[in-house]
Amino acid sequence: MNMNDEEVLAAMRLWVEKAVIGLNLCPFAKSVYVKNQVRFVVSHAKHLDGFLEDLDRELDLLAEADPAEIDTTLLIHPTLLPDFLDFNDLTIIAESAVEELGLEGVIQVASFHPLFQFADTAPDDISNYTNRAPFPTLHLIREASLEKAVEAFPDAEAIFGRNIETLQKLGLAGWRALGFSTDAGADKTDKA
Repeated sequence: MNMNDEEVLAAMRLWVEKAVIGLNLCPFAKSVYVKNQVRFVVSHAKHLDGFLEDLDRELDLLAEADPAEIDTTLLIHPTLLPDFLDFNDLTIIAESAVEELGLEGVIQVASFHPLFQFADTAPDDISNYTNRAPFPTLHLIREASLEKAVEAFPDAEAIFGRNIETLQKLGLAGWRALGFSTDAGADKTDKA
């Protein structure tokens, strides 16, 4: 896959707009997205150590930034971690980085991957698509912003179950109709 940053960012923005916001998978996303408070960063690290350095920089930047300017960050690497299990191991390291930088309780990490798979699910289980993004992505989230959003949302615990119901109704054909691939080996977004 040979994509430039503009193509990677366009695919990620399409995913945020059509899946995350469009399907309301995250009811908190629209408000920060429309205010341009989501930072999209494409990493060009050639190896895991370089990606972890990018992560450290982004954690520091987010912690220091004014939330009105940057409320959340999507750290994307389009090629480094194509294997989901390797990426899943990285998320444990990313959570440790938050601790090591003294940001526990300040920033948390969520993960998205084109092959995301919850434990005890089949690879093609539609529930996995709640966390499937076009590229391996670490989502750095301010805990204070998340707490405010949860306060405003009456039943935050129900989001996960509602998301699975939404995707079950949509089905794989509906996911493809949004412009996203269901073939792990295919281009990250369909060009139809």
